[in-house]
Amino acid sequence: MIAAGQRLSVLIGAPPVDFRCGHQALAMMVQTELKLDPYSGVTVVFRSKRGDRLKILVWDAAGMVLIYKVLEDFSFVWPKVQDGVIRISKAQAEALFEGLDWRRTFARRVQAPTAAG
Repeated sequence: MIAAGQRLSVLIGAPPVDFRCGHQALAMMVQTELKLDPYSGVTVVFRSKRGDRLKILVWDAAGMVLIYKVLEDFSFVWPKVQDGVIRISKAQAEALFEGLDWRRTFARRVQAPTAAG
């Protein structure tokens, strides 16, 4: 479960993947093609060729979780197709999952107060 304030490493696997792949094949892609440990807690978002589907793969310390979402009327906003991964913030990941333009979501750094008031 994603908790408020939790530091979360979210990556978009930029090239589209074959959406017939299940959690084991996607975990193998994370390991071999992206050179990451799929069991480290990293969240990896995969896109379909048409751009209207996404799969999210994450290890939650009890098992591998695979989330699949299809947008009915439009496509997700994806970065330019290229090799490698793109790191996005938790807020950007949530915007992407909702079908919003995640590129317009930016985290604001807030200064900690100097004294309780």
